[in-house]
Amino acid sequence: MADLGRISLNQITINRWSVAEAVEGCARHGIGWIGLWRDKVADCGLSKSARLVRDAGLRVSSLCRGGFFAAHGVAALEARRDDNRRAVDEAAALGTDVLVLVCGPPLGRDLDGARRMVAEGIADLAPYAAAAGVKLGIEPLHPMFAAERSVIVTLAEALTLAETSSPDQVGVIVDAYHVWWDPELWIQLRRATGRIVGFHVSDWLVPLPDLLLGRGMMGDGTVDLLRLRLAVEAAGYLGPIEVEIFNQAIWDAPGDEILALIKERSLAAV
Repeated sequence: MADLGRISLNQITINRWSVAEAVEGCARHGIGWIGLWRDKVADCGLSKSARLVRDAGLRVSSLCRGGFFAAHGVAALEARRDDNRRAVDEAAALGTDVLVLVCGPPLGRDLDGARRMVAEGIADLAPYAAAAGVKLGIEPLHPMFAAERSVIVTLAEALTLAETSSPDQVGVIVDAYHVWWDPELWIQLRRATGRIVGFHVSDWLVPLPDLLLGRGMMGDGTVDLLRLRLAVEAAGYLGPIEVEIFNQAIWDAPGDEILALIKERSLAAV
């Protein structure tokens, strides 16, 4: 049974809500954490978003996202570098110490080249983030996302990248939807001791209705979320648990109903 005091609403779960609506919803339901997205923050305004969160007595568990490091040409790489530094600055302004990194797809068919660019991009960004008091959280995605969203697809890969920097600079995000299938998961979670900076939960539905928008509410699918939470805790992570669900049916449902269900399922399934 998850501690409800650790539950965080990742803003994408109720995607149609603005920052103000999400903050108000969390306050109504006694959810003390919120995971914010940069596009929603930009719509609201950075200073106003920070003020809304602060005035409601909430805390920001993470900001999503930085990353997408690979690019063609010096100018494009510099633009990515600048955007990632802005993401760090936004995270610091919002009062969170975690910037989630979705590392980005390959350029054409060059997986190896993209992975080198990811490593170089993280190495460049880490000192800047550390100076701002922000940790970089590398999130490995399910391998089926490699061509569109991230060439980093296993927890082992993410840890190898993270281990080139100190634990107070770079860690990993453990997202149940992306890692549950990995036969090395439990070994890699032990290896991740002291490196986990975020834990995201949802469920893998069968049959899967859609790769991107097919995540299920906790308890509706095949993931052993309780075992996963206990393993993450054994690796030293006792921070917020973000409920991050991309699902059109959930997006279309009344937000307050979803928040009530999140609390119920967090107690029953996580």
